[in-house]
Amino acid sequence: MPFLPLRSVGIPSETSAVYSEWLAWLSEELDSEQCDRNELCRRILTNIYFPHLSDAQLRNDATHFLPVALAQMNPENVTLEPEYYQDIDLERYTPRKPLLWLWEMFDRSYLGENVELGIRFRRILAGHVFGRCGANFKAFPHVRLSFGYNLDVGDNVVIHRHVLLDDRGGIEIGMVRQFQFLQTFILIRTISLMAHRRNPQKPVIGRGARITYHATILAGVHVADDSMVGAGAILTKNTSRTASIPGNSS
Repeated sequence: MPFLPLRSVGIPSETSAVYSEWLAWLSEELDSEQCDRNELCRRILTNIYFPHLSDAQLRNDATHFLPVALAQMNPENVTLEPEYYQDIDLERYTPRKPLLWLWEMFDRSYLGENVELGIRFRRILAGHVFGRCGANFKAFPHVRLSFGYNLDVGDNVVIHRHVLLDDRGGIEIGMVRQFQFLQTFILIRTISLMAHRRNPQKPVIGRGARITYHATILAGVHVADDSMVGAGAILTKNTSRTASIPGNSS
């Protein structure tokens, strides 16, 4: 299939300037050694979800629900599934948790489907969440991570909607040459679901490899350079270079 470059889609220059100003502020905040990431997350999410909420509304809330809703803006008040895993490295996970929560809540908001803003926003967060994040990283809405710190991501990697990167045992994703990589509804596991094989096994996604719709890559599997995994496939063994693995035709 021929490679078709994406169209260039413009937005008004005034809007682009507003986006750039906010993202530059976010990047500067995260680069600061004094940054309180929990407080930063709380401030941003409160502005997104409750921009006009007043103290009077809180005092007059007969349902007592508004304080509960506001508590969700602070990641310190939230528990996430990976925190219950025995193999978590809390020293590495704790500073990343606010950014993981910010990533997920941004995607669930009215901002999440904005491709122009969202890709730039997630790229900034990925640089502080992943173990390594290469240049020109792109993530579309609703990409889910487990720990984040076990991800080693090369240049030009694109991850499309609703991908779960279960990086408990580590995931290595090689450089991509033509900005095409993980399609929608993909699961990459690093922990075997079999009771007698619970040890982490890192899957490796080679340079230029492509994984398509609804595929599952199991723990320890190596997807070779320039190979392709078809839609609906469950990959249980290593691929060879340039191989095309058929998916589920049903």
